[in-house]
Amino acid sequence: MPTLARKLRATDYFTLGWGTMVGVGWLVIMDDWLTRGGALGTVLGFVIGGALLFPIGWVYGKLVIAMPDAAGEIAYTSAVFPRSVSFATGWMMTLAYFIVCPWEAVAVGRIAAYIFPALDSMPMYAVAGRPVFLPRLIVGLALTALLTYLNYRGVRLSATFQNWTSFGTLALFVLFVLLGVSRGSAHNFAPLFTHTPLISILLVIQIVPYFMTGFESVGKAAEEANPQFRARTFLTAIWMAILIGILFYASIVAAVAFVAPWRSLTSTRFMTAVAFQQALGSRWIVNIILAAALLSLFKCFNGNFVAASRLFFALGRRGMIAPRVGAIHARNQTPSTAVLCVGAATGICMLLGDAILVPITEVGSVACAIGWAATCAAFLAMAFGAKTRDALAGKAIATVGLVVAIGLVLMKVVPIVPGHFTISEWIALAIWILLGAAAALMK
Repeated sequence: MPTLARKLRATDYFTLGWGTMVGVGWLVIMDDWLTRGGALGTVLGFVIGGALLFPIGWVYGKLVIAMPDAAGEIAYTSAVFPRSVSFATGWMMTLAYFIVCPWEAVAVGRIAAYIFPALDSMPMYAVAGRPVFLPRLIVGLALTALLTYLNYRGVRLSATFQNWTSFGTLALFVLFVLLGVSRGSAHNFAPLFTHTPLISILLVIQIVPYFMTGFESVGKAAEEANPQFRARTFLTAIWMAILIGILFYASIVAAVAFVAPWRSLTSTRFMTAVAFQQALGSRWIVNIILAAALLSLFKCFNGNFVAASRLFFALGRRGMIAPRVGAIHARNQTPSTAVLCVGAATGICMLLGDAILVPITEVGSVACAIGWAATCAAFLAMAFGAKTRDALAGKAIATVGLVVAIGLVLMKVVPIVPGHFTISEWIALAIWILLGAAAALMK
């Protein structure tokens, strides 16, 4: 039987985890973030929300070391829970990764249209009052086709692409932030909070799971580590991805609020770029920001594509959905059928256009938090009878992770909590659950 190619190194796992986590939300919907929490509330929301993920990251690191399986959460929960629980967990985590792919494919057309305004032409139809333009759709479909090809051909090709785009993004990010803040002012931070401090921070923490999802993608490629790879490096890569992710998000929010009076820019498109342009009075800084955004988009799209296709592949290999989805290409040693399915589904979802951007953020947050909760619960079940000091410490950390994950879910589904699901998010989640039920029945 063919197996997945074993070609990934430590650097590849870091860029997979961090690159999958950080996309272009910092450019595309920065106005939504700052409107939720204000300057300080948004920074604190990402710092606190990100820090709460360290216990979950620790659990994932330990489980990846013990079970280096592309199935990820499916494998962890299968060890202690019924098959139905394992399938439900895997299906929700597949949503958490897959849902980012059309998000990024739509976002690339939106960014490209900012550079080339002619792309905002030839509207075909509208979804939720937002037109879908043919040129932008073509750009997104072209990028989807490229990443599908890279992942179909081989994981080494995909990892090299991920490395270049990840480190390129970091370099450009440092450059434009340092240039921008030299012209800013602390007076621009006002208002620090858009609601009461607690509500402001809470509204931001609610979306942190979506924008911090990705560190656990390290486990989805665990079977593809090269033979010399040291297993404990999995945990290091996960924690580094979380730490750099927190620093990135907190820094970019603080920088945008520092360089220009952000409140007056919330109605503008790509307020991050506009804020820096106002600070420096020049268009060239916008070009640097857009270049960083495009690189970030490519790596995030690719990272989530890798994770979604591996989970989809694992569901097929375990017979939870059509077994042919679990096929491995004999020459390329890639999950070729799963890769093609994810690529095709991304193209179909793109037809919804810009209307999917904010609802996807909300649904993705809940989907990944459900997966995190199930993983922490599986760890606790495995360690139930252990009494050693290390085991007790591990159970305490996993318990904190479980409480955090459940809290993140409840913040979105309990109606009395500000920022809870609207009908759009419930419909999107219900559609995915129905698709999962159909896939399981038709296998």
